[in-house]
Amino acid sequence: MKRLPSKKPSATNQLGKSRDRPATLITGASGGIGRAISQAFGKIGWYVGVHYDRNKEAAESTLQQVVAVGGAGDLYQADIREPDSVQLMIDELCSRVSGPPVFVCNAGIEQSSLLLRQREDAWAEVMATNLTGTFHCLRAMAPALLACDGGSIVVVGSHAGFHGATGQAAYAASKAGLIGLVKTAAWEWGPKNVRVNLVLPGWQKTGLSEGTMPGAEGWMDHALRRPPSIEEAASTIVHLAQLKDVSGQVWNCDSRNL
Repeated sequence: MKRLPSKKPSATNQLGKSRDRPATLITGASGGIGRAISQAFGKIGWYVGVHYDRNKEAAESTLQQVVAVGGAGDLYQADIREPDSVQLMIDELCSRVSGPPVFVCNAGIEQSSLLLRQREDAWAEVMATNLTGTFHCLRAMAPALLACDGGSIVVVGSHAGFHGATGQAAYAASKAGLIGLVKTAAWEWGPKNVRVNLVLPGWQKTGLSEGTMPGAEGWMDHALRRPPSIEEAASTIVHLAQLKDVSGQVWNCDSRNL
C-alpha cells in the first residue's frame, strides 16, 4: 500500500514541545548577531523565540538554523517601537512555554551621519528603535519574571555608547541610554531576583556594520589587534543569561578599554 507523504512538522514539534525545554526570546533575531545568539541557545537544546519586524524570510532562516543544531522554536513578529505590539508578542511566548524565559533585547538599527548633518527624523527613528524600543521590551518582559520570583534579561549594547564614534551621534546616544536603563532596571527588579545585564558584542560583520567595519589595520585600539568572533560573543550572552548572581553589569566581549 502506497503511503501518503506526512505533513512536515513545525520547528517546535520537530524536536520536542516548547514546554519541555528552557526557553528564550531573542529580539532582532533575523539579523547577524541575533542569529548567532539564537543558534547558541539552539545548540544547548533550548526553545528559541525568533523575533523579527519586517524580514520574515531572514527570521525563517534563523529558525531553520536553530532547529538544525538541536533547538526548537517559533517566529514572533512585533514592531518594538509599538508597546502594544511588544506586549502581544510577550503574551504569546509566555502562553507557549513553562517557567520564566530568558529574554535577550538585541533589536536595533544604525544610521550614520555627522552630528551637524544629522536629520531629526533619522535621529528620532534610531532613538525610537534602539532606546525606546528596548524600554518597551523591558517593561513587557519583566512582569512574567517578577511573577516567578526570578529570571534573566540581557540587553545588547555597544562600545560606542561609552566612547562615541565619528558619524554615530544617534546610534551612540541611543546605546549610551541603554546603560542607565539597564542599571536602573537591575536595581528596581533585583529584590525579586530578576537579573538585567548589558553585553557589548564588539565589532561584528553584519548588515548594521556594513560600510563602517574597520579594515585589517583598523584594530589598534584593541589589545589583541582583532575583534571578537561572533560565536564567542553569542556564547558569552548565553552564559551570562544563566548566571544566578550577576546583575546590573556591563560585559565587554572585546579587548578594548571601557
